[in-house]
Amino acid sequence: MITIEQAQAFYKDADPIHGFDHVLRVLALAERLAKMEGADLEVVRTAALLHDIARSEDGGLILEANTETDHAVLAARQARRILAGEDPAFIEAVAHAIEAHRFRNAIEPQTLEAKVLFDADKLDAIGAVGVARAFAYGAVLNLPLWGEVSEGYRPGGDEPHSPHHEFHIKLKTIKDRLYTASGRRLAESRHQFMAAFFDEMAAEVRGER
Repeated sequence: MITIEQAQAFYKDADPIHGFDHVLRVLALAERLAKMEGADLEVVRTAALLHDIARSEDGGLILEANTETDHAVLAARQARRILAGEDPAFIEAVAHAIEAHRFRNAIEPQTLEAKVLFDADKLDAIGAVGVARAFAYGAVLNLPLWGEVSEGYRPGGDEPHSPHHEFHIKLKTIKDRLYTASGRRLAESRHQFMAAFFDEMAAEVRGER
């Protein structure tokens, strides 16, 4: 099994949005959800510690996902090597949870442990922490602080991406994408705070308050 100290070594080059502090928050949430849902705690814990180890290999903040550059798929491959010598069923359970944790890929979580990791990772993308991460993401990529979202907006076009865009295309949908009942309950207050924040910011930017 892998320790927190061993896992930390894999995140030396991580970007500030997906650094080891993010991993520790996901770990705490994943352990909480695992206990609430009756998932295998060791599988969940190991997958949480290793889920973002390939971020630097896929460009870190890349939006699009495909098999060869998807950080989740790459991390699952790395995890199989790191855990070599463990029980094969355990390794595959961890690897599947890792490869299925990404919001922007087509790999559906098939096990309770994978669903727990997916939900824990997504909970860290909403609420107060989620707002902070959205603006940190924008700062790293030198994106505008705010932007109105046009109808039919898609990332990668001419319209600059902003935290407000990220809220509309991803963050506000997360609570309805979660798999576990426990995750959905935890998401409610986080979603309400986040939505209220972006409503307030919109009003301030437009000079309405």
